[in-house]
Amino acid sequence: MSKAFCALKIAVFQTGRSIEESRAAHGDYDDMCKALLGRTREEADTYAVLEGQFPEDIRAYDLIVVTGSKHGVYEPHSWIASTETLIRQAYAAGIKLIGICFGHQIIAQALGGVVEKSDQGFILGAVDYEMVLPGGETLHLPLYAWHQDQVVDAPEGAEIIASSAGCKIAGLKYGNRALTLQPHPEFTKAYMKALIKARAGDIIDEAQGEAALASLETPVNIDRIQTFFKDFATS
Repeated sequence: MSKAFCALKIAVFQTGRSIEESRAAHGDYDDMCKALLGRTREEADTYAVLEGQFPEDIRAYDLIVVTGSKHGVYEPHSWIASTETLIRQAYAAGIKLIGICFGHQIIAQALGGVVEKSDQGFILGAVDYEMVLPGGETLHLPLYAWHQDQVVDAPEGAEIIASSAGCKIAGLKYGNRALTLQPHPEFTKAYMKALIKARAGDIIDEAQGEAALASLETPVNIDRIQTFFKDFATS
């Protein structure tokens, strides 16, 4: 029998940090993921895996959420390999997995997929995704994006459930075991603005930053993603 969502024991694997200058106002990546799922900081456990913090026993959890990160999943950090091992263990044990951006990519890589840096540069701002929801409903859903890496070959058995003009494999569903998205439903409009402004003229050029800021006037529908995640977690 499935558990009610409020009764689920959730762990957040933090693989990256929000920009320091906006952290006090908008929270860190683990805070954002918890808020997306309707949990407070105290209502889900954070493991800063990028600092080598891992749970003693993943079987204590019903759901593991893997956050976004500035890192590439192909980088030779020991914590990335260790996180992949835990992902495979969780998957084999039937512990639900949700991945966002880097989380989407590392779950795919851990289970046999391929992730590469896109030759088209950064994809950022409000992006239109075609998504297939449970029951077969297909809709176009604008969501916030910030990435250059993407999954280019999905693991065997994974179903592509989201795509965009610049990212063919923007969402994957692995039966009732894992659900992952390339975009950032946990980001608010305010944080996206802060992130773009902080990085314009640095890792993105000024013109791309201006275009991304303008795109944020497109409304995004996070409610559908929240419901999608919660329904998956309790299925």
